[in-house]
Amino acid sequence: MERAKIFDLMGELKLYGMKAAFDEIMVTAIKRQHEPQRIVGDLLTAEISEKQARPIKYQLTIAKLPLAKDIADFQFDGTPINQISPAAALSPSNATSCWSAVPAPARPIWPSPSPGAASAPVPADAFTTSSTSSTVSKARPVTDVRAGSPNI
Repeated sequence: MERAKIFDLMGELKLYGMKAAFDEIMVTAIKRQHEPQRIVGDLLTAEISEKQARPIKYQLTIAKLPLAKDIADFQFDGTPINQISPAAALSPSNATSCWSAVPAPARPIWPSPSPGAASAPVPADAFTTSSTSSTVSKARPVTDVRAGSPNI
């Protein structure tokens, strides 16, 4: 069968991964004298890889991420990041020390009843589903959405 006819059939069957990898697989198969089963297997593997990569490519297209920039194109003015020296940018050992920014302050997750209680260690199993729900219900009264008054 002619190459053009094979490509037409692959396009009709929407086998774009096979179509893209066909020439490379065939050249390799001829050089190494692969059996037909191996050639078909390689074509199927190429198709599977393409089908797995296609949704990722689509999502990246929809995300509309900005184009990649070189470090030389980055504008440091007005940012909390200090400028990087060319030597630091090239050295992987300095990768952690070349960027500096002020970290955000830590905020407590649960409100504490007193300032001293926040510094006391809390065991990992102290908060269960029942204890957190009772703590939340005691912290504020449940209001009826329709009436707007607290339920007691």
